[in-house]
Formats: sequence, C-alpha cells, structure tokens
Amino acid sequence: MTLPTLYSFRRCPYAMRARLGIYLSGSQVLLREIILKHKPQPMLDASPKGTVPVLILEDGEVIDESLDIMIWALKHDDPDNLLLGDDPHKQEIAKALIDANDNEFKPWLDKYKYADRHPEHPEEHYREQGEQFIAQLENLLTKHEQLLGPKPCIADFAIFPFVRQFAHVNRAWFSASPYSNVQRWLSEHLTSTTFTHIMKKYPTWLESEETFLFGKETKRK
Repeated sequence: MTLPTLYSFRRCPYAMRARLGIYLSGSQVLLREIILKHKPQPMLDASPKGTVPVLILEDGEVIDESLDIMIWALKHDDPDNLLLGDDPHKQEIAKALIDANDNEFKPWLDKYKYADRHPEHPEEHYREQGEQFIAQLENLLTKHEQLLGPKPCIADFAIFPFVRQFAHVNRAWFSASPYSNVQRWLSEHLTSTTFTHIMKKYPTWLESEETFLFGKETKRK
C-alpha cells in the first residue's frame, strides 16, 4: 500500500497541527520523525525551505504548509465537521482567527519565548503583546466551550498548539493569569486522547531508518 509521507518534528506546533488534521480526518500517512538540527536530504529535496511539516503525496505533490495539510486531510474526510462546511460565516471567522494566530500572535510568541535574543525589550513586553490574542480567545471562550461553539472546529485545533507554547514559557504566570477560560480550554485539549495520540514519541528516521504508520491506526511499518 502506497501512502503519503509526512516529515514531522514532535514538539513543533506547526507539525502538531498537521498531525491533528491527519488524525482527526481518519487518514493515514507514513511518518518520518526528524530533528531540526539534522534535516534529511529527501525532505530538503522535496521542500528546500527546510521547515516541518512536509507532506509528500503518492503522486509526488508536496504540501509544506501546516494549515494546507490539515485542510487536505479534512477534505478527504471530516467526520466532525471541523471545516464548518455548513456555515460560511463561521468559516470566515475561523480563517481570521488562524490568520491572526499565525501572522500576529506567533511572531510575538517567538520573541517572548526567546526574549534573550531580543534584548531591545524585556520579556514582559513581548508577553503583553501576545496577550492581546489570548484576550481575544478568552472573550470567545466566555460565550462557548470552544472557540466558535460547543464543539471544537479547525480553529481550535490549529491554534491550541501555539497557546500551549505560550503557556509553557512561564507556567506560573499563565496559571495565575486572568484567562481562566483559555486555561480550561487548553487543558481539555492537552489531556485529550487525540493529543496523547499525536504526541506519541517515535525514533528519528535518520537514526533508526524506521517509518511509522500514523493516523487512524498506529503500527510499525
């Protein structure tokens, strides 16, 4: 059986996003775990920018943007309607939230996480900039259990890996912060069976030369 090949790095939030989409769609791929200091040449040949995730389809087509991989998987099968196909208005809101996460929140998150590399401002300054997005999520989560309603959608799964990273920079601060609904929402996702599954550890492909079947069922290949 020929399947797409996914190059992934376990702790990268973009790679988490891709694995979430694949798992939630019930798709299967051949997973190759990498470490960013030693990028495999076949991955670089497919996607010279050298970032994960990279998905190589059976026909050789390459998808190397995490959100595109999510959408690719969910367009094949979306049993929980994560793409909000019956609600164009919510689709637009979800798209705007993900855009804000990727283009506004993530740059501040990177500076907050690596504040020592950006000494022009203290760590707290970068955190305060990131908090603007966290406050936006908090407002939405006062209205619903999830970002856009009672059930999670693509926005929840595309965003929570990045909020996880934000929370982990200073866990004590985050736990004491006024964002109680974001804390609840994040905790629910991090303790879910879905997250446990997509965070399973695999030997790196370069060291082990092992590829793993990832998705609907996880077996050694």
